[in-house]
Amino acid sequence: MRRGSHVWLTLLPGALAAQTAASVQHAVSSIVPGDIHRRIAIIADDSMRGRNTPSPELEKVAAYVAGEFKHFGLRPGGDSGGFLQRYGILREQLDTAASALVIAGRTTVTLQPGVEVNVLPFAPLPRRELSGPVVVLAGPADSANPLAGADVRGAWVALIATATPRGVPFDGVTAQAAVEAGAIGALLVSDRPDAQWQSRLAHLTTPSVVLAWREVARDTLPQFGLVEVRDATAASALGIDPAALRSQQTRTARRLQETTVTFRARQRVLERLSAPNVIGVLEGSDPKLKQEYEFFTGHMDHIGVAGPGNPSCRAVGADSICNGADDDGSGTTAVIEAAQALSQLTPHPKRSLVFMTVSGEEKGLWGSEYFAEHPTVPLANIVADLNSDMVGRNWKDTIAVIGKEHSDLGRTLNRVAAAHPELRMTPIDDIWPQENFYFRSDHYNFARKGVPILFFFNGTHPDYHQVSDEVAKIDAEKESRIVKLVFYLGLEIANAPERPKWNPESYRRIVQAAGN
Repeated sequence: MRRGSHVWLTLLPGALAAQTAASVQHAVSSIVPGDIHRRIAIIADDSMRGRNTPSPELEKVAAYVAGEFKHFGLRPGGDSGGFLQRYGILREQLDTAASALVIAGRTTVTLQPGVEVNVLPFAPLPRRELSGPVVVLAGPADSANPLAGADVRGAWVALIATATPRGVPFDGVTAQAAVEAGAIGALLVSDRPDAQWQSRLAHLTTPSVVLAWREVARDTLPQFGLVEVRDATAASALGIDPAALRSQQTRTARRLQETTVTFRARQRVLERLSAPNVIGVLEGSDPKLKQEYEFFTGHMDHIGVAGPGNPSCRAVGADSICNGADDDGSGTTAVIEAAQALSQLTPHPKRSLVFMTVSGEEKGLWGSEYFAEHPTVPLANIVADLNSDMVGRNWKDTIAVIGKEHSDLGRTLNRVAAAHPELRMTPIDDIWPQENFYFRSDHYNFARKGVPILFFFNGTHPDYHQVSDEVAKIDAEKESRIVKLVFYLGLEIANAPERPKWNPESYRRIVQAAGN
């Protein structure tokens, strides 16, 4: 790593406008591999037990991050004058006795979940009773015409499925088409064998952990039910021949006359919990621009410890802790390191900087989703989010930065990287578009609200979500250079006279995909 007075030659004009070269060099020199390794070792230690959301160990990590932010002199940006923003979590269980599927036709049959009915896990349970006619779809799935021209608005779509040794494939394309066409539910008719059926039913009473605000918000959203019955039940209650329909060679649709399906699902709340985000603010030095905010984010949670209630983490021998050193101890540490360095600048950058470590990313971007819906600063004043998720492994001199093509942040990043060859770090575009990583980390909840983003990501590896993702495998020297690149980029954005701008077509597509 090259040091010395020559570094001022590579600083961008925007950075020099507010800070001296000496101030910048002093700040960036605080980002060192030893500190990165030490901090990841704390966050990903066995004592943190994989930082599941929620868990006492996640709370310990949040307290550690908040303590570091306080030490750096950041202003608390959470609830009630503190560094933590908390969001509610519900631990729920399906109340099988109060739930039922009622099929009314020539006769009326009431079926209970856990006996004749399986509730599928691909969507939240509906909050209200769903009742409507039935349209039976049969034959091979047809992506060009998944509904076979049928009007399914207000109806249940019966899908004829065939079991495999690994389970029953779910026709998500047709189900999505049904949702978009106004259907109220999908009734999966399967030939699942007895052992597989019983195994699936056992999952019905397994408690689930859900985001509390999302449960409440769902009252105002369109409802959709997903349930499964077996061939014999469908034959007797619906009057259809599943085996014959399964052998069809073309896609057909048939509305069952005078048949109505009604589904009601009831949940019992077993426990009300909460989880933290940690938010620290470095107030900007410009009287006007300090009302705008640049975010630096990473998720501090991981997938916990192997056990019967946690299939995400698998034990290997005596090792049962998924430490998550790279995912995302490395990103959490990147946020802390950037906060430490940028807080040393004199004067502060012109715009205010917000450093946020979120939880619940592994559950479905919970913490960042909650923040996006309950921001502690005005959303309209957030100019950018620089998100770090897995930045401590793989290539020595390259980092994938997803989202470069969607805003002028990509051009700014390329310019900053070129101005700092001493970092030996080349930002490249997304090389895994088929993996949809753009939608799989916390920056997405900023993007869907219209905030330009960049996602720093070194890609996955064989230790991803395994007990072997440990601190010993972290390349702290490489990560130090990535954090320095984020530092210089963040400083350029914070001091620029204009805020970052979306590419119009990207903005349209991303916000449209988010349903906003």
